[in-house]
Amino acid sequence: MAQGQRTNRKLIPQAAQALDQFKYETAAELGIQNYQGYLGDLPSRVNGAVGGNMVRKMIAAYEQSLAQGTKPPTPQVTNRQPTP
Repeated sequence: MAQGQRTNRKLIPQAAQALDQFKYETAAELGIQNYQGYLGDLPSRVNGAVGGNMVRKMIAAYEQSLAQGTKPPTPQVTNRQPTP
């Protein structure tokens, strides 16, 4: 995919650094070494495992907060692309 065609943007740009750190921590927990920098030589199954586990951990954290009686605010986001 050409660089200009990327659509994977962070919904909350201020969280980019924390999400990257979370990704590296999750990869380390799965035993994936050197998960920084160029990842083109890794199979999509490996990258999918990291992303899937990140989502599981985020859902578990949200469920835990609900079980404790607190409900974190849900950011309002839309998936609409800006018109050119």
